[in-house]
Amino acid sequence: MELLNSFFNWVMSKRMGQIEFFMEKPLEAQEKIFQNLISSARHTEWGKKYHYSEINALGAFQKQVPVSTYEDLFPYIHRMMMGENNILWPSKVNWFAKSSGTTNARSKYIPITKESLEDCHYKGGKDIITVMINRKPETRLFGGKTVGIGGSYAKFEDNPNTFVGDVSAIIMKNLPIWAEYMRTPGLDIALMDKWEDKIRLMAEITSRENVTNISGVPTWTIVLLERILELTGAKNILEVWPNLDVFSHGAVAFDPYRETFKKLIPNDDLLYLELYNASEGFFGMQDTSKPNEMLLMLDYGVFYEFIPMEESDKENPKVVTLGDVEIGKNYAMLISTNGGLWRYKIGDTVKFTSTYPYRIKISGRTKHFINAFGEEVIIENAETAISKACKKTNARIVNFTAAPIYLEAGKKGGHEWIIEFENDPDDLDKFTNLLDETLREVNSDYDAKRYKDMALVRPKVHAAPSGTFYQWMKNRGKLGGQNKVPRLSNNREFVDDILKLLEVGAN
Repeated sequence: MELLNSFFNWVMSKRMGQIEFFMEKPLEAQEKIFQNLISSARHTEWGKKYHYSEINALGAFQKQVPVSTYEDLFPYIHRMMMGENNILWPSKVNWFAKSSGTTNARSKYIPITKESLEDCHYKGGKDIITVMINRKPETRLFGGKTVGIGGSYAKFEDNPNTFVGDVSAIIMKNLPIWAEYMRTPGLDIALMDKWEDKIRLMAEITSRENVTNISGVPTWTIVLLERILELTGAKNILEVWPNLDVFSHGAVAFDPYRETFKKLIPNDDLLYLELYNASEGFFGMQDTSKPNEMLLMLDYGVFYEFIPMEESDKENPKVVTLGDVEIGKNYAMLISTNGGLWRYKIGDTVKFTSTYPYRIKISGRTKHFINAFGEEVIIENAETAISKACKKTNARIVNFTAAPIYLEAGKKGGHEWIIEFENDPDDLDKFTNLLDETLREVNSDYDAKRYKDMALVRPKVHAAPSGTFYQWMKNRGKLGGQNKVPRLSNNREFVDDILKLLEVGAN
C-alpha cells in the first residue's frame, strides 16, 4: 500500500501543477482549448458548413457559429449513430450517452468520442484522486476498493456497431485495467440493467470488501447503503466499511441529504467531494473544504460561454466568456467540446462564487423552475429552503418535487410540493411556514408575489409515504444510473402523476 500511495502521490503532484496553471492563467488555458477545438474540427461536415478554416479568433466563431440546442444537433448526431464519420468531430464515434431525460420525455444521445472519454471524463476521474490527495494527504483510498453505482448500456437497435447507455456505464466499460482493479463489484454486476437485482447483488458483494471510496448520485447511494445495513444488520456503514474515507457525489444538490449521510456514515473526517459531471462532459469538482462550490476545470477539452439568464429567451442573446462573468449572477452555460458539441446549451445554470480562480455552483436547470406568476423560483432557491426547513424541524428528506397551482375563478395561485421524508418534521405546518419564509428571504420575486397573498398563497405540502418516489421512478422506467427526480416544473405533469399514485395507494 505504501508503494502504491507513493506512486499516486508522485503522479498526482505533477498534475496538481497543471491545475494550478489554469487556476493562475484561466483565459490562456481556455484560448488554447478553443484553438485546438477549431483546428480539430475544421475538416468535419460541421466545420466546413461554418467555415472553421477561416476562424482564428473568438469573435469570428461567435459570429459564424449559431447557439445550438439538442434539437439543432440531433440530425447530425443521428447520422453519427448510424455509422457516418467526420460529421461533428473527426474521430469515429461508437458510443453515445443516453441522457436521463428529466427535461422532457424524449431521450438525448450525446456523442462520446475517444478524445472526450480520455481527455475529459477520464481526466476528471484522475483529478478526483488528485484533489483527494491534495485535500487529504493521509487518505486510505488506495488501501481498498471503490464502489460506484453505474447505469447500463446496450446496442443501438438501428446499428449494431453503435452502443448507447448511461455515461457512467460507458466510462466503466472502457476503464483501463488499473482502474478496474481498484473498483467493486465486477462489470457483470455493475452494468446490469435490472436495477433492483443490481442493488441486491452490489450490497451482497461490496459488504464483504474493504471499501474506502464510494461515488454516485446521493439519492441512489442512500438506497445502496440502506440495503447493505438491512443485509448485514449493522447500525451504520462504518461497521461494514471501517476504512471508508471519501464520498464523491454529483447530479443533485447534497445539502438536503447531508444529515442522512451523517447518520449513515458517522465519521466527521469523511471527505465529501462534490462533482459536476454529466453526459456532455466533466466540468467541475470541489477542490476546497467549502461546500457548494466547485473549481471549473479549464483544460478538459471544453470551451465555455455563458448567457445571462435575462437574455436566455432572446433570439440573439448576449453571450459572454470567462473574462466577463460576474460573481453571483445566474448564467445558462454554453459548451463547445471535444465530443463534437458546438455552442451547445447544456441546460444547466450556474453562478460564479469566485473569478480568481473560477469557481461555480450549480443553480438549476434552464427548464426546471417555477415561473407561473413571475416568481422565478429556481432549484437553488428550493434546495436552500428545503434544507433550512429540515434543519429547524429535525426532518430528513428522501426526495421532493414541486409545481404551480394555477389560478382559477375565485381562487389564487400557489405552489404544491410533494416531499418524501425519511424523518418526518416535528410539525409539518411549521415546516411549511419555514419553507415559505426561506423562499421569501432568498427570492425577492417570490416575496413580492406572496405579499399579503396578492398573487401567491402559502405553499401546499404533501408528506408522501415511504417509497413513493422510488415507485414513481420505477413506473417511468427511470430507476438507477443518473436518473433524477425533477425538482421543479412549470407545469403540473409530474406532480399530478405522483398525486394519482398516492390516490391509488390510499385506496
